[in-house]
Amino acid sequence: MIEDEPSNSLLAEVSLRSLGCQMIIKANGLSGLDRAKQGDIDLVILDIALPGVGGWEILDSLRDDPVTVRTPVLVLTAHAGDESMERAYRAGADAYLEKPYLPDKLRRTVEQLLGRLPAI
Repeated sequence: MIEDEPSNSLLAEVSLRSLGCQMIIKANGLSGLDRAKQGDIDLVILDIALPGVGGWEILDSLRDDPVTVRTPVLVLTAHAGDESMERAYRAGADAYLEKPYLPDKLRRTVEQLLGRLPAI
């Protein structure tokens, strides 16, 4: 997870604990991108409003790198609206959730992205 707000990271971690997910949390875009490019990541949960290098640039970099091009990306952001969602999907996001979100919705979305549940 690439998220700069500790409370948001903690909420996601608690929400996904029941799925048996092991989370690696990075508080800025560059450290998150570097970790993702090491491989062995099943899913990236990406905030858009990050300090320094923003989420849009991180998403572009994930999609341009052969190591992460096929790694599912869930954009989890306070950027509300259809325009932001459309931009995320055009940039290669696999799912998009707006903050605040329901923990069950996050779990279901992650399960779908990991192939544990069929798409709705």
